[in-house]
Amino acid sequence: MTYSIVARDLETGELGVAVQTGTFGVGSGVPWAEAGVGAVATQSITDHSYGPFGLELMKAGRSADEALAGLVAADSKQQFRQVGMVDAEGRAAAHTGASCIRDCGHLVGDGFTVQANMMARDTVWPAMASEYQSAEGSLARRLLAALDAAEAEGGDFRGTQSAAILVVKGEPTGFPWRGRVSNLRVDDHEDPLGELRRLLDLEEDYRADRADHLREKDKIWIAAEQAAKDGDPSRARELLQPLFDLHPNWRDAVRASGEYGEFPGWEQVLD
Repeated sequence: MTYSIVARDLETGELGVAVQTGTFGVGSGVPWAEAGVGAVATQSITDHSYGPFGLELMKAGRSADEALAGLVAADSKQQFRQVGMVDAEGRAAAHTGASCIRDCGHLVGDGFTVQANMMARDTVWPAMASEYQSAEGSLARRLLAALDAAEAEGGDFRGTQSAAILVVKGEPTGFPWRGRVSNLRVDDHEDPLGELRRLLDLEEDYRADRADHLREKDKIWIAAEQAAKDGDPSRARELLQPLFDLHPNWRDAVRASGEYGEFPGWEQVLD
């Protein structure tokens, strides 16, 4: 009982799912994605198997439509399910069972699908599609914009509680757990979309080593690491001294990072 969007970014090839609902922990069961394979949202009296089985079928060469049609045909309770899928080529498919709780429906577009059930009104999923197509920025940002549009139309008639975003790279990695770009969950919050946006801001700052939302320890570490890479271990040591004073185990963190190859000149820093 929720609303979601599944999409492939036409420029980067990234694949993603974003979802919000009026119950706890939506991120644990609805969104599924694998780099270079596809993405799935399975909801409405959720059968989690649509996620891993759908990905396996797409990995084997089935289109999103073929994978979804096969899974629906094998489901004795398909009338209660709602599922959206997008494959690595941007082919999208969706299913809304006849017994899903109204207002419910889906809309399939070029490289994306939106689906919703148990909504306050039937304008929710068209608003999601429209906003996604006009939004700018990263795939995660555009997916979040679609969720905002859904909520502006009334969203889940029970209210809000949890939300999630899962985005993976467009190129296959060979392993389901690799290639994740964004993997964020808000399991219980009065404003799940607001909290999801805060986490996305933080995640993107960490990824780009921007200082906007970083904790002080992270700012110190990034600055010291850059000084070491610039060939100035004395400056790195000077920057790290407050952390060393806080707890001696920060020295071992430098050692481990250096041995791993991410902190050049670590021996001089600690000498």
